[in-house]
Amino acid sequence: MEAAAAAAGVQLGSSKPQIATQAEMAEARVPLAYRDQCAHLLIPLNKCRVSEFYLPWKCEPERHAYEKCQYELVMERMLQMQKIREAQEAKVKSGASIGLIPATAKLA
Repeated sequence: MEAAAAAAGVQLGSSKPQIATQAEMAEARVPLAYRDQCAHLLIPLNKCRVSEFYLPWKCEPERHAYEKCQYELVMERMLQMQKIREAQEAKVKSGASIGLIPATAKLA
């Protein structure tokens, strides 16, 4: 995947900075799977959820901000993947694909 991204000129990863530090996330007991660029929004959301006994109509602004951040990350990844696929398709159409018989092989 990294080679395809490099060939397509696409930089992998998010353009969003990581705001919450590892120490803050560990202190807030954020699971490893959720330690991404939106973790700084998840920490106050989880605190609000605990203080409000997980009532679904509480903490709506915090939840909305966190879900919007997650949505933006997914959209960014989808755009990166689309650019990689387009570059791979262009490479195949130009005939630069790797064939089964190398060019250096002597065909009788």
